Amino acid sequence: MTTPTKTGRNGAAAGGSHPLRQSRVRIGEKSIETILVVAALISIAVTIGIVVALVGPTADFFTKVSFVEFLTGTSWTPLFAQKEYGVLPLVVATIEVTTIAMLIAIPLGLGSAIYLSEYAHSSVRKTLKPILELLAGVPTVVYGFIALQMINPILRDYWPGDRKPDFQNALVAGIAMGIMIVPTVASLAEDAMSAVPNSLRQGAYALGSSKMQVSVRVVLPAALSGIVAAIVLGISRAIGETMIVTIAMGLISDQVRYNPIEAMMNMTTYIAAAGSGDVPVGTIDYDTIFAVGALLFIVTFALNALSIRLVRRFREVYE
Repeated sequence: MTTPTKTGRNGAAAGGSHPLRQSRVRIGEKSIETILVVAALISIAVTIGIVVALVGPTADFFTKVSFVEFLTGTSWTPLFAQKEYGVLPLVVATIEVTTIAMLIAIPLGLGSAIYLSEYAHSSVRKTLKPILELLAGVPTVVYGFIALQMINPILRDYWPGDRKPDFQNALVAGIAMGIMIVPTVASLAEDAMSAVPNSLRQGAYALGSSKMQVSVRVVLPAALSGIVAAIVLGISRAIGETMIVTIAMGLISDQVRYNPIEAMMNMTTYIAAAGSGDVPVGTIDYDTIFAVGALLFIVTFALNALSIRLVRRFREVYE
C-alpha cells in the first residue's frame, strides 16, 4: 500500500526535496542571444543600405538611357568616345563563365561529397574534409593568376586547330572559378548527406542494394534540398566573383561574344574596372557602375529566393 506524500507550505514534497522554482537567468545564454539578434539586424541593415545606395544613381542612369536599350543593346562602351549602353555583352559573358564554372564544380563537388559521406573511412573523412574546406579560403586573386599563368598556357598548347585561345578568355576563367567553387559545393553537400538517417541506408542494404545504389538512389534524393542549396550558393558565388574574371577573362565588351576562348568582360569585371578608374562622380559614366550593380544584385537576390523555394520544396523531415 502506497503512503501519500506530504507536501510543505510551498508545495515541496516532504523528505528533503526542494520546491519547484524558476531557474536563474543564465547571463551567457542571454548574451549569446543578444549577439545573434544584433548580427541579424546588422545583416538586414547592410542589405537595406546596399539597396538605398544603388537606387539613386541607378534611377539617374535610367533617366538618360532607356531601360529597353540597356537590356537589349548588343554593345557596352560607356567609357569610350562612341558611347553605347547595351548590357547584353556583360550578361552573356557572365552566363558563359558561370556555366563553365558550374560544369566543373557540380560533378567534382558532388563526387567529393559522395565519397566523403558514403565511402571514406571516418579517419580519412576527418583528414580530407578540413583540407577541402581550407581550399575555400585561398584568395581568389591567387586563382586568377593560376588561371592566367598556368591553365591558359597549357590550354593554348593542347588546343586543337589553328585558332588558339586568347591570352585572356572566359574558358580559363571558368575553369579556375569552378575549381574555386568545388570546396563550397562539396562541403555543403557532404553535410546534407551526412544528415540523412542511417536507418534509410540500413533499410536499402537489407533489400540487397549496393553501396552505389544506396548513395545515388537513397542518400542523394534524401539530401536533395541541401544539395540544391549548395549548388545555388555556388552559382551565386560564381556570378559575384570579381578577381578571377578581372585577371583572366579580359576587358572587351564592344559586342556579344559567344566563343568562350575569346576575351570578354562580365558584370563584376566592369564594376571593378570602372570603379577603380578616373570616372567623374555624378556623370552618366559613373552611374553605369550602379546600374550594372543593381542588375547584379537583382540576379543574386532572385537566385537566393529560388534557392529558398527549392529547399522548401524538396525538404525531407525525419524523426
